[in-house]
Amino acid sequence: MTHTLHRSGTPGSLSRDYPVMILRAVGFNDEGFQDKCREFLRIAARHHPVNLASEMKGNIFEFSLEEILADTRGDSYAVFVSSEDLTGFLIDLREADLGLSVVVSGDFDAVQQCLRAAELRWHTANFSLGIIGRTDLLPDEGILDIVTMCGHGMVPAKLVKKMVDEIHAGRMTPEAAANLLARNCTCGVFNPVRAAELLAKC
Repeated sequence: MTHTLHRSGTPGSLSRDYPVMILRAVGFNDEGFQDKCREFLRIAARHHPVNLASEMKGNIFEFSLEEILADTRGDSYAVFVSSEDLTGFLIDLREADLGLSVVVSGDFDAVQQCLRAAELRWHTANFSLGIIGRTDLLPDEGILDIVTMCGHGMVPAKLVKKMVDEIHAGRMTPEAAANLLARNCTCGVFNPVRAAELLAKC
C-alpha cells in the first residue's frame, strides 16, 4: 500500500508528517475487521493525531470521532506530527495486537527509530524514487508539497492556489485554509498542521 509514500518536501517539513494506516487482507484476516479498525482509531485518538478517518466514511474534518466510530466501514487512518506521539501510538498498538497490517510512512530513519522504541520491526519497506517524466507540468514546489499529502489526488493544485490567494488577501488564515483542504482527503492521510505551515510560506 503506497498512497502515502509519495509525499514531497524538505526533510525538515517531512519530519512533522507521519501517516499510519491499518488494513486487512480480504479473505485472510478480515473477520472482525471493523471492530479492530475502531480500536485502532480509539488508540490513535489518545496520542494527539492531527487527522483520523475511516475509509468510506470520512475524516474528523467532516465528522466527529464518535460518528466515525459508529460507522467505521473500511481501512482506517491516523496522522501524527511528532515522533513521540507516533512512538506512543505504536507501543499501544503493539499491545493491542489487532492482527492486521499496519503501514507507517515518513522519513525512513525517523520511523525506524520509532519502531525500535516501540520494540517493533518492519516487514517491508517501500521507497519513492521521485517523479519521472514531464515534471514541467507539475505545480510549484510549495503547492506540490501540499497536494502530495493526499495520495488519491483529492486536493487539487488549483484549490491550493485559491487558498494561497485567500491567505494573501487576508480573508483566511493558513490554519483555516489547511482545514478546508483536509476535508477533501476523505481517507484522512492529509496533514493539516504541515499544510498550514506550507501555506504560510507560499
